[in-house]
Amino acid sequence: MTALDLSSPVAVVGTGTMGQGIAQVALVAGHPVRLYDAVAGRARDAVAAIGARLDRLVEKGRLAAADRDAARARLTPVESLAELADCALVVEAVLERLDVKQELFGELEKIVAEDCLLATNTSSLSVTAIGGALRRPGRFVGLHFFNPAPLLPLVEVVSGFATDVTSATRAYETARAWGKTPVACADTPGFIVNRIARPFYAEAFAVYEAQAADPATIDAVLRESGGFKMGAFELTDLIGQDVNESVTHSVWQSFFQDVRFTPSLAQRRLVEAGRLGRKTGHGWYDHAEGAERPEPHTADTEQPPAYVVAEGGLGPAAELLTLIREAGIQVREEDEDNGTRLVLPSGGQLVLADGQTSVEFRDVVYFDLALDYRTATRIALSASQDTSPQTLAEATGLFQALGKDVSVIGDVPGMIVARTVARIIDLAHDAVAKGVATEEDIDTAMRLGVNYPLGPFEWDRRLGRAFAFDVLDEMHERDPSGRYAPSLALYRHAYAIDDKREGTS
Repeated sequence: MTALDLSSPVAVVGTGTMGQGIAQVALVAGHPVRLYDAVAGRARDAVAAIGARLDRLVEKGRLAAADRDAARARLTPVESLAELADCALVVEAVLERLDVKQELFGELEKIVAEDCLLATNTSSLSVTAIGGALRRPGRFVGLHFFNPAPLLPLVEVVSGFATDVTSATRAYETARAWGKTPVACADTPGFIVNRIARPFYAEAFAVYEAQAADPATIDAVLRESGGFKMGAFELTDLIGQDVNESVTHSVWQSFFQDVRFTPSLAQRRLVEAGRLGRKTGHGWYDHAEGAERPEPHTADTEQPPAYVVAEGGLGPAAELLTLIREAGIQVREEDEDNGTRLVLPSGGQLVLADGQTSVEFRDVVYFDLALDYRTATRIALSASQDTSPQTLAEATGLFQALGKDVSVIGDVPGMIVARTVARIIDLAHDAVAKGVATEEDIDTAMRLGVNYPLGPFEWDRRLGRAFAFDVLDEMHERDPSGRYAPSLALYRHAYAIDDKREGTS
């Protein structure tokens, strides 16, 4: 099954930001496009707005004037659904209400031809449920574009329970012909991106609610150590706290209030207070003109240790040994299987975040996971009230000698980056095991849809197959609510590969 022929008319119903963006994508690809909105006059306004955006593309040299003129000639506002009768594809981008969408597609089914593809751009509703009211649900698919649709490449092509393979394939190939990067997905709450991205927000909010760090510090660690483009607090201020919480709540409810997707009470209070982010001038941060952005906590300068003793190869943090030597600090190595710690001159230990807490041990400082320890500009450390000040000072001085800013946070299991990445990896494995999408499509979706530095499976391979399981298993022991219980898929993945574990062969 191939993509729709460019001569085939495409219709977009709903002319808000997403509807206009999708229409522009189809239009620039070469299709005749018809715009319909239930509110009189909005379709004409949308045509004018799209025309203005095409003008700007010409001004920037991204579109030839002749192509703009041809595109404008193919764009038509219509005043009734009946005028969409000969369209080969109708994409809906209206209010996120199941009854509204079902009623719309019920009307469209009476009008369009039997071979017309019907698609919803929903981000939070069940594709199966929307299509369930149709006579022929086999031709109904989800085409979830990301905002702004003309710029962001990802499209989630969602197959409902009754969607025909031929319909899903045609939608997939059409999205690709439009210059997008489609990924195939089964109909699951949140699809790929909004399902797997929940821990990025949830774990940052959990660290904040535990009073282990403030938003500015958590955001800085996620950016400067984790390699994310934005931290969770600044990103949700950009998205809108109400919008982000609504998606979280929808996924949680759709999974029958699964504790892994539990919304944040702190975010709920923010929404209740009307602090929705940039659009209201205040969210986690004050966005008023002239307001000062809070600085992340950064430790004072400390003297580096003269030497460290490396017990084992440090696992995912192995590059630190090279960096320490390059900084002129002596590294004494001692063989130890699976060792992930450094012993400092004080006798205290510096340990990679593993899901345990500092208070459980004598004189241990934990350091957080980094995407790349060489390029990271900030490292988080955590210690308990019983940790020796000298050990914490030596650990701080060590990372400062490597050119890193150091943020000392509270004694929370998994710290910030490690727990976030471990949970993302876990949800990704769970999704593959349940037939939601392939590993490749999940990695593609998370890189392109939310701009992660690595896809979950790329991260998993870099960290070692047991890392995420071990972190979550330890966290689950300390919080047996089920929030951190590793999925069966992750359990199988970790134990099937690591033949060094007790009881394996």
